[in-house]
Amino acid sequence: MIQDVTKCHIYEIFSSEGIFYYSIPKYQREYTWNKREWEALYDDISENNNEYFIGSIICIPLGDTIKPYMEVIDGQQRLTTISLLLAALYRKLYTFKESISEDDEDVLPSIRKALTSRISPNEMKVVPQIQSWNKDDYDVVMNEIGLKRSLATKHPYYSSRKIYRCLNYFLSRISNEMEGYDVEASIEFLKNKIEKVKQAMLVKIEVSTHSDAYVLFESLNNRGTPLTAIDLMKNLIMARAESNNLTVDDCFNRWKQLLSNLSEDYGIQERFFRQYYNAFKHKLNEPFQSPNERRKDPLGVIATRSNLLNIFESLINKNLPVFLDDVLQCGKIYSWLILNDDDDEENTYKKALEKLDHIQGAPSYLLLLYLIKNKVELQINDDQINELILLLAKYFVRRNITDYPNTRDLTRIFMEIINKIEGTNPKGEAVFNLIIDHLSNDSNCASNEQFEKSLKGDIYKDNVGATRYILCELAERAMTQESWTDLWKRTDKKVYVWTIEHIFPEGENVPQCWVDMIANGDTALANKYREDYTHKIGNLTITGYNSSLGNKSFVEKRDRKSKDGQRYIGYKNGLEINKEIAEKETWTIDNIKERTKKLITELLKVYKFPGDEYK
Repeated sequence: MIQDVTKCHIYEIFSSEGIFYYSIPKYQREYTWNKREWEALYDDISENNNEYFIGSIICIPLGDTIKPYMEVIDGQQRLTTISLLLAALYRKLYTFKESISEDDEDVLPSIRKALTSRISPNEMKVVPQIQSWNKDDYDVVMNEIGLKRSLATKHPYYSSRKIYRCLNYFLSRISNEMEGYDVEASIEFLKNKIEKVKQAMLVKIEVSTHSDAYVLFESLNNRGTPLTAIDLMKNLIMARAESNNLTVDDCFNRWKQLLSNLSEDYGIQERFFRQYYNAFKHKLNEPFQSPNERRKDPLGVIATRSNLLNIFESLINKNLPVFLDDVLQCGKIYSWLILNDDDDEENTYKKALEKLDHIQGAPSYLLLLYLIKNKVELQINDDQINELILLLAKYFVRRNITDYPNTRDLTRIFMEIINKIEGTNPKGEAVFNLIIDHLSNDSNCASNEQFEKSLKGDIYKDNVGATRYILCELAERAMTQESWTDLWKRTDKKVYVWTIEHIFPEGENVPQCWVDMIANGDTALANKYREDYTHKIGNLTITGYNSSLGNKSFVEKRDRKSKDGQRYIGYKNGLEINKEIAEKETWTIDNIKERTKKLITELLKVYKFPGDEYK
């Protein structure tokens, strides 16, 4: 397993006589250290005695006798950072080149030899991985310092990424410590600092295979940037590649494609793996069941954050090729569900899924993942799936407005549906009816009475997102193709262009114009009305540029125009939901009550569940 363990000084790690170089494979995470880690490394080396221990690296000796290299499995952050620290010291000392004495004239060449490869003078001893332009940024840094003589590609925003920022952090620290020094003192300080770095200690562990490396890696990696469950899953896949007759590169590329489908959001990635297991747990558990195994689901009854890694470690170890094929197929489907697929034509569910996304219906993705993957076997078509997605959006309106059933019960509800499908084997329309029957159960769906009661309450305070959804839905229902307006459009800062507007202002200090209008000048009564009525649905609408309306008078808010005076942005903005408001001269409590009653009547019809059409 372990070929060699050596306690090395930094000058031995970067030996000028060494003909090898350190290569960081592309499946490693990108360079992630930041100021906290740079500062800690610099301080540790500066403040401790020579031969201070700064960690370990794990490598696999690869290549051949002509071009050997070390593939770095663990320690790339530390190794890259140390090389950048040496580069910063080289750059600072180089500015005093003409003043260096003959006794010290070998200091600069020794650093150059330590950081550059003997195999190729134009290459560096450390070769970072290529993600996020790590290697290109590193090459540009070394080129600008004068250590690398071949051309290097500088990409946009180079100076804002961490390779460049790391070098400049060290340059700044060194300059601050040298402040006030004359030339002789500066040279002496830099020589001492270089010697400190060279004398620091690392343990270099050489192993023979990727499998050995990752087993050791997982047991030793308790320093540096914490690993997530998904990082460790990737590492385990790479470790098992060779024993499954797969190449590490192929596994890495397939894993990269999977995460690309799932977006860069770790929360979404983790949710996918939980929902993948929960959707297909009966099938996934079959290979682990035996006559002596009494548990129906030996891998786990349900996937949670705490048991996620254990579940997938078992799946990966059992049959890696099958696991990769299946999870990639499901990852593609999931990219449709989360609207992360650039191919709009392929995602036939996009418009319906946008509604489900807007009403925060992600818990139902595990059911949709199951249905879409098995739609041929279940004999359901895309039209039926679209119809189901719209029904789920309706379900989540009721759920999110009433907060019933409890959030923790949603996964159970959708897993129960899958269990019923697998237990009764329905086909076609029967699948759809089974889902409706289960969701309509009183324990799984808010009653009409619960829904109406919540709609009559302070709906804005209870759930802003769901409130915005139903207001936008009401506005959209009156739109035609010619009058269509995207009420979900966001600015570059990800803020909605169209926002919820409180007609009677919600702020604690009720403006005098509103005190006079709503309470005949009675401030105390106006404040009581504010507490009792401002968050009722009858006092809420959708407008653009909400911040420009604020506490203005009703008429000002009604007639407000854009800065260029070309369009209305108040209640005369053309949305049907504002038509009745725009025709009024005043706004009173009776108006709020009347509009609340009217909107609730409409919403009870729109979100009737289940509707007669599904019976």
